[in-house]
Amino acid sequence: MPAKGRRADWRPQPATPSGALQPDLVAKIKKLQEEMAATQAALEHELINVAAAGGAITITISGHQRVQSIKIDPALIDPNDPTMLEDALVAAINEAILASQEYSAKRLEAVTGELNINLPGLF
Repeated sequence: MPAKGRRADWRPQPATPSGALQPDLVAKIKKLQEEMAATQAALEHELINVAAAGGAITITISGHQRVQSIKIDPALIDPNDPTMLEDALVAAINEAILASQEYSAKRLEAVTGELNINLPGLF
């Protein structure tokens, strides 16, 4: 007995006669994969500079969230208060990681967005 409201002869149909992906969709997916790989490789070498602690700390980080350098204004270094420097470094590093993640996400969204791939039934 068919589900209520459904015709007795209804059968789901594949997206294409063979049920395979359309050739133009396969080409778009291949292009997306290639551009994503190229963008990921480029992000490894793209650097972001993040100033924190009022500009007293500058961190250079890659698009892969690898810290490349940390520069500290000597005025921030107080031998009598190492905790203040430690806290400032933790905050600065976390800020740099967040900035790198946001930058990487925007770069990758630019790749996926320009292809405008619509996969009906998959999402």
